[in-house]
Amino acid sequence: MKTKVAIIGGGLAGLALAKRLDQTGIDFQLFEGRSRFGGRIAALQTPTGAVDLGPSWFWPGQPRMAALLKTLGLTDFAQHAKGDQCFEDEAGRVHRGMGFASMEGSLRIAGGVVRLVDALVAGLPADRLHSSARINAIDQHSGIELANGQTCAAQHVVLALPPRIAAGLTLSPALTPNQKRSLQAIPTWMAGHAKFVAVYDTPFWRNTGLSGDATSRRGPMVEIHDASGPDGTPAALFGFLGLPPQHRKGRAQEITTAALDQLARIFGAQAMTPAQVTLQDWAFEPETATQHDLVPPSSHPDYGLPPALSGLWNGRLHFASTEATPLMGGYMEGAMTVAELVATEVEKSSDRPW
Repeated sequence: MKTKVAIIGGGLAGLALAKRLDQTGIDFQLFEGRSRFGGRIAALQTPTGAVDLGPSWFWPGQPRMAALLKTLGLTDFAQHAKGDQCFEDEAGRVHRGMGFASMEGSLRIAGGVVRLVDALVAGLPADRLHSSARINAIDQHSGIELANGQTCAAQHVVLALPPRIAAGLTLSPALTPNQKRSLQAIPTWMAGHAKFVAVYDTPFWRNTGLSGDATSRRGPMVEIHDASGPDGTPAALFGFLGLPPQHRKGRAQEITTAALDQLARIFGAQAMTPAQVTLQDWAFEPETATQHDLVPPSSHPDYGLPPALSGLWNGRLHFASTEATPLMGGYMEGAMTVAELVATEVEKSSDRPW
């Protein structure tokens, strides 16, 4: 196999880059290690629709996301925020009407963020998209060696992976120790987090004047939101777990029981009988997180690549994750931004010989 651009990673950044290259007639092949595309974008599928397990929101003033939705024919809707927010104190006492809806004003995608992935994949040539395609090694001259024995020669290699995952790849010529440390120092946004989702027949909490927003000092969830669709279908609540990753491992059933107890304390006994539940722990997905991510950053990092990681392999090795740009780094808008920047770099070099 031979191509102009080999994209390693089929998350939003990798797929957006593939879309841009396809539109401009630049040959590419995309390799994704998971059996599915989307990276940190994933969903719980229910009989009434999808519920986000990864990123859920984008915001007004993020033009690339707005443009992508319009291009793909998708619609957005405002995060539900009508009603009281609840606060659960250390003793499990629930105080109603305290605080504010922290995600009010944010936007969500009808049908779930996974619809972005599905639409992007559907619009790309199927023979250039490879799932379950794990990488053994990448050589500047001989190209990519896949775990299944296939190879792909490429003029440009784009690592559309979290920087810490990229740091673990076998490259030739290898990264210097300083370059590898620079990659490992870039936190993977939300990699150390876990989401608990409970799906119901109806958004019953709204009938009692609750927004679905809650914060807690008891847990196991520290922050809870209404995750329902635009008309309340599917009806769902989700929460971010406050337990450190090392305390979550192997305790899914215990955490599920405690999470349902918590939802019942806050929203009423009806919360104890969901139609579906799931616990998505990103900290233990090897395509997303490393040991460095078991201690998540306490605030949103200042993202972007340090100078040591620019122009590698004579400008033919590129980094394209949302963490690689200071422009909305960590967000979906950042993934779109970095895809745009890398596509421009590749386009400018289109006259270079193989």
